[in-house]
Amino acid sequence: MSQTGEILLRDLSQDGILRLTLNDTARRNALSEAMLARLGAAIADAGETSAVRVVVLAANGPAFCAGHDLKEMTAGRDAPDGGRAYFAKVMAACSGVMQAIVTCPKPVIAEVTGIATAAGCQLVASCDLAIAAQSARFSTPGVHIGLFCSTPMVALSRNVADKHAMEMLLTGDMTSAERAAEIGLVNRTVEDGALREEVMSLARKIASKSSMTLATGKRAYYAQREMPLGEAYDYASRIMVENMLTHDAEEGIGSFIGKRAPSWQDR
Repeated sequence: MSQTGEILLRDLSQDGILRLTLNDTARRNALSEAMLARLGAAIADAGETSAVRVVVLAANGPAFCAGHDLKEMTAGRDAPDGGRAYFAKVMAACSGVMQAIVTCPKPVIAEVTGIATAAGCQLVASCDLAIAAQSARFSTPGVHIGLFCSTPMVALSRNVADKHAMEMLLTGDMTSAERAAEIGLVNRTVEDGALREEVMSLARKIASKSSMTLATGKRAYYAQREMPLGEAYDYASRIMVENMLTHDAEEGIGSFIGKRAPSWQDR
């Protein structure tokens, strides 16, 4: 348990940036059942709260997130079925949180310090954007303990090219922040002391846009990515038509032509 007793901290700024900080430092911010429940609820609440415009996912302590709580998982083996039902429950909960990040209408930015391993690496890959401290490191180390990182693979393979993803998955080796940026796991790296301001600057820039437009675009991006090319263009064209008919698109185009600042109504 963290020193404050709260394993997930929330802080909403006046400009609509919600910082969710993993704070279970004693367990290296592992995705325990409790952490998954709190994180899932926080993401769901952020998606429904109009005051939230951008979510930043950060962490206290030397680890961003060490993945699943292996002690908790091992205890699950004591069940009569050897843990099958428990393992299925935990994996479903974890997959639900990762998908909730993707489907959340608010952009989610990972602010990565320390290590992000296994499901912690999956957590970074599931966010829309990620900026890492230069000292951060990433891995999918399941092969070291006889457990292939199959669920982290889903998010990882949707962020980096196949051969880079397979190298991480097959070797379990640590990947530096610089290399993570090179292969597309994170957007970029910054000096450790400058990380928070870099992330908040990016969050403020995004928060200044129409939240309706951002939600439309985020939803469309992830939907079209899974479609064949022609179907993706048909879908995106329909989205563009509907977007053009909104107030904020009319206001945005009008303000651009009129050389004035737009006044968003998020609709």
